Amino acid sequence: MVATASLTLLALLGSVALTLSGLGTPLAVAHLAFAVGIVPLIFAAMIHFVPVLTRTGDPQAAIGRVPRLAQLAGLAAVLAMQGSLPHAVLYVAAAVDLLLAGFLLNWIAGRSRLALGSPHPGWRWYGAALGCLMLALAAILLQSAWPAYWLPLRRFHLHLNLLGLVGLAALGTLPVLLPTALGRPDPEAAGWLRRRLWPTAGGALLVAAGCAIAWPYAVPGALLLFVVALGLGGQWLRRFGPRALFADGVAASLSAAIIGLLLNLSAGVLHGAGISDDARTTLLAWAAGFLLPLVSGALAQLLPVWWRPGPQTPARPAMRRCLAATGTWRGALFVAAAVALLTGQPAVAAACVGTGIALFAIGLLQAVRILRSTR
Repeated sequence: MVATASLTLLALLGSVALTLSGLGTPLAVAHLAFAVGIVPLIFAAMIHFVPVLTRTGDPQAAIGRVPRLAQLAGLAAVLAMQGSLPHAVLYVAAAVDLLLAGFLLNWIAGRSRLALGSPHPGWRWYGAALGCLMLALAAILLQSAWPAYWLPLRRFHLHLNLLGLVGLAALGTLPVLLPTALGRPDPEAAGWLRRRLWPTAGGALLVAAGCAIAWPYAVPGALLLFVVALGLGGQWLRRFGPRALFADGVAASLSAAIIGLLLNLSAGVLHGAGISDDARTTLLAWAAGFLLPLVSGALAQLLPVWWRPGPQTPARPAMRRCLAATGTWRGALFVAAAVALLTGQPAVAAACVGTGIALFAIGLLQAVRILRSTR
């Protein structure tokens, strides 16, 4: 878990550095962040949470290798996009990721059947997220067979990854992760997850299919996702109050991710309508406003547990305090970066993203120092 998280952070930092410097092809740089960084981290988070949701004990060693294999496949795909490996390697890497996603989906379904009592509904969100990833990867494999449909398949792949895999995995985890970060239960979380799965999955599929066919068909899907995310934010405000949400660094980062998601869903509709005509800027705004606060907030909560598994130790809360100390500022900076990108101020966005990442890096170094001092 720690190795996967470390490589994810390196991939994200590398992607930001290459974007700012203008080195690397945009497609390769984007997949460095996503295929090498985000997808393996989502796999690792699923492997961490599914035994908890199903009460079935620690995962087997074989399943623990899936994130590392996904990172290798992602790296091969990036090198193929960059031209350092033959282009055919891209399809091999997609096929490998497809097999890994199917293997993980089968493991999750098996764990749900072995659950003591009724499993927590969060596991179904992970299954749906993996289903979206498998459809997105299948679209890449179909590009070689149907080159005339290359662009629609690419759009389907892109949006099903961003809103299907990442969106479902995030919205399936946040109702459990944020109350855990605050140390306060949310009795409504399980019911919310049961009721909102199919509207969210349907919304992601509608957006992906609509973007592949014609943008007006994507609008109802974007509206569904907007309502779901807004409802989750409203539930948190009613249950915990704004002071609790923004006083804790982890909760503030995760709340900022919801704000960033709402912002980017709105921006995506405007882009489809032709009001905003720069797809790359919209994608960067999604990464800055949703992905960065989500990943930094989740890692601030999970890294101490992954570093110090087992019974609670004094080092674990101390490490969390270091990682969460600047979470409110990070969340605000990342959302501000998304707004700056969408309003045509890339220099301001770069400064906000760079500052937010630097704050997280400082907290990470402090947490590592605590880890080493308690060995």
